[in-house]
Amino acid sequence: MRIADVLRTKGSAVATVGTRASVAELVAALAEHNVGAMVVVGPDGIAGIVSERDVVRRLHDRGPGLLDAPVEEIMTAEVHTCSPKDSVESLSVLMTERRIRHVPVVSDGQLVGIVSIGDVVKSRISQLEEDQDQLTAYIVQG
Repeated sequence: MRIADVLRTKGSAVATVGTRASVAELVAALAEHNVGAMVVVGPDGIAGIVSERDVVRRLHDRGPGLLDAPVEEIMTAEVHTCSPKDSVESLSVLMTERRIRHVPVVSDGQLVGIVSIGDVVKSRISQLEEDQDQLTAYIVQG
């Protein structure tokens, strides 16, 4: 199964935030969109990614004053991306090895979606169920 198949099922909407938005604005946007991470965009495209974990960890270090800081101070600037043509299996390896939960999907330099670890798990379960149904049908047919 390819990432494009996952995006067809879940949709291609991506919540984004600007580099200069405050962490408080980020928190509000995370809640509004009911997501765990947002892609950070700047004038040249993807500038980073920021997650709930990033907020919690920096809030612990810096205290409530962090809420007034710009998102670019807490984002992860090294963003791992994937293509719609990539396999779900290869993405699951990347996510496991890099310990990341959200990966932006990029095609021809454009942000076209985002895939979470939950999307990957759901996809893998669907594939296993399909394989099981095919095996069952094969066995029943004799």
